Amino acid sequence: MRILKVIALLLDYPDEALVQGYEELTVAIDAAREISPAQRAALRCLLDELTGDDTMEVQARYDGLFERGRAVSLLLFEHVHGESRDRGQAMVDLMAQYEDAGFAIGVRELPDYIPLYLEYLSTCDDLTAREGLADVAHLLGLLAARLEERDSRYAACLRALLQIAGVNPQTVMEAARERVMEETRDDSLEAMDKAWEEEAVDFLKAEQQERCPSQPRAPGKAREEVPVPLHWVDFNQGEPHTPAPEVRNV
Repeated sequence: MRILKVIALLLDYPDEALVQGYEELTVAIDAAREISPAQRAALRCLLDELTGDDTMEVQARYDGLFERGRAVSLLLFEHVHGESRDRGQAMVDLMAQYEDAGFAIGVRELPDYIPLYLEYLSTCDDLTAREGLADVAHLLGLLAARLEERDSRYAACLRALLQIAGVNPQTVMEAARERVMEETRDDSLEAMDKAWEEEAVDFLKAEQQERCPSQPRAPGKAREEVPVPLHWVDFNQGEPHTPAPEVRNV
C-alpha cells in the first residue's frame, strides 16, 4: 500500500529528499483511493508546507513539535507503557513480528517509531496492513487530536491512517478530543521545568544510561544521535512487489 510509505515519509524527520521527491509524492497522494478527497487534499497541504519553506526552519519546527514533551511522541509504546517494564517486552514482541515477516531494520530507531511501523505495514497485504492500523487506532486518534489542538497540519497523517484502518475517524476523534480537553500541555517551558525540577542526581543510574544509550529519552531531551531518514522505493517503478525488504544500512 503505497500511501503508507508516503505518510511514513511525511511523519519522518524532514530533509532535502522530501523536497526532491515532491512531484512523486504528489502523484502518489492523488492516486491514493484508500483515503477520501478531503484527506488527500490535507496531505497535499502538509507536503506543500514541508517543502515550501527553508529545510532548516522545517526541521526546527519538527523538533519543537515532536521533541518537546511526550504527548505527541511518535513512539507508539510511549502512549501505552510509558517508562514501565512492559514497554521492553512490547518492543521485543514487535521486533519478533518484524523478523517473522522478513523485515529488517537498518536505521537507528526504536521498532515502535510510527514511520518505521508504517513502512513495515506497507510491505504487508492490504488486510494485514489495515488490521495493524486498527490495532493502534485509539492511539492514532489521540495523537491526531493533540496535533489538532496545536494547530499542526501533521494531524492529517493520523486522520488518513484512521480512514485506511477502516474505523470511523469522527467517532475515534470525538472521544480523543474529550480527553485532550482535560489534559495539560507538556510542551511549555514551565511544564518541562517542572518535569526536571528537584530530580536527584543518581550517579549509578547515570553510568547505566551511558552504557545503554538506547534507553528512552526524558521529557524534552533532544536526541543524541543525528536523525537518519528512512529509505524509500521509487514510485516510478510501478506497483510494489512482494519480496522481503532489503536491509537498509545506516
